[in-house]
Amino acid sequence: MNTVLVGSQWGDEGKGKIIDFLMESHDAVVRSQGGNNAGHTVEIGSEKFVLHLVPSGILRKGKTCIIGHGTVIDPVSLVKEINGLESRGVKTKGRLFVSDRAHVVMPYHRNLDAGRETAAKGKMIGTTKRGIGPTYGDKIARVGLRTHDLLNIPLMEEKIKERVSEVNQLCRLKGWKTVSAAAIIKEYKAAAAVLKPYICDTIAKIHGLLENKKSMLFEGAQGTFLDIDCGTYPYVTSSNTTSGGACTGSGLPPNAVKNVIGTLKAYTTRVGEGPFATESNLLSDLLHEMGREFGATTGRARRCGWFDAVLVRFATRINGVTELALTNLDGLDQLKEIKLCVAYRLNGKMIHYPPASIEQLARCKPVYKTFKGWQKDTSQCLQFGRLPIEARTYLRAIEEFSGAKLSIISVGPRREQTFFP
Repeated sequence: MNTVLVGSQWGDEGKGKIIDFLMESHDAVVRSQGGNNAGHTVEIGSEKFVLHLVPSGILRKGKTCIIGHGTVIDPVSLVKEINGLESRGVKTKGRLFVSDRAHVVMPYHRNLDAGRETAAKGKMIGTTKRGIGPTYGDKIARVGLRTHDLLNIPLMEEKIKERVSEVNQLCRLKGWKTVSAAAIIKEYKAAAAVLKPYICDTIAKIHGLLENKKSMLFEGAQGTFLDIDCGTYPYVTSSNTTSGGACTGSGLPPNAVKNVIGTLKAYTTRVGEGPFATESNLLSDLLHEMGREFGATTGRARRCGWFDAVLVRFATRINGVTELALTNLDGLDQLKEIKLCVAYRLNGKMIHYPPASIEQLARCKPVYKTFKGWQKDTSQCLQFGRLPIEARTYLRAIEEFSGAKLSIISVGPRREQTFFP
């Protein structure tokens, strides 16, 4: 069975942990979009792994891991990630494959990202400044480098010199930092030498797996509401984070998708700017004091709020979600009372869809259903029936208002704290 895993909120829902959990029963995992702006954390026993571009399935011995052409790849960062895994005994050669069609993140993309954020002042998007947006911009403008260019050094050098000249002109006009073509070429030649054995035609690899009846997981980065089309634009990422992106970013035909799992937290978080109807200072303070909800990539404190079923129901519909994987239930263990948003009020009317306009979304007032908290430790509850009755009631309400069946529950960061209800 080929399964697509998507984030049903604004990202950070625990997709990496769920992928790691599901890889026990799958042969391969494919990353289909985003770049090293993502951060997937997996805890196995006493070890903690933070992955940015390499699929978290790499932590399962013998599994195939593919980085598809819908991603954007910082070669230097990817080499560091591979070396970090190898140094900890995780073998990547012969298991990790990188698309020869993926676009390459360059140092000047990071400068453009940082320059635009600084210039935006009061209208910052809140990017990670890792150059992801400008790389996708070059892709659409048809001036980007792709990973196959790293295998042809003379051509790579020519393309880098030409693009650096163009970008430096813009940066000088804006007063932004410029880059040295010679320095980039030296650094990227070294990275290319390491990555050469990994770069290949991943579309052929995926279709070979299909022909051999192998089961694959397709892993997205970020979440539905950071999707360039369906998210809270312009406070979004630069790619399609919804389930359709798994096909366009990998070469998987849509009719080969058999299951879509929507990953979500037992509450809502987001990083960066933009409207957030259910944001709660009370919940943010509680979770931050517990040492939770800090970005794996940036370390930034995440904004926290009550579970928003309006958003999740929308995500369920547009992604074709067939089942839900819920994480961080244990984050709510201390609360006496828990709220769940079931609708919005906008201009005196009740609505059940998030509006396209962020100005309208910012004016939406949440309509809450309130639940009694359980105030008991759930981190050791590895069966649905062992959860407090109040927690089970809350989870059944999430199913009802989200429009899909809950199939996986996580009550802690470790691999073994995840179970099928």
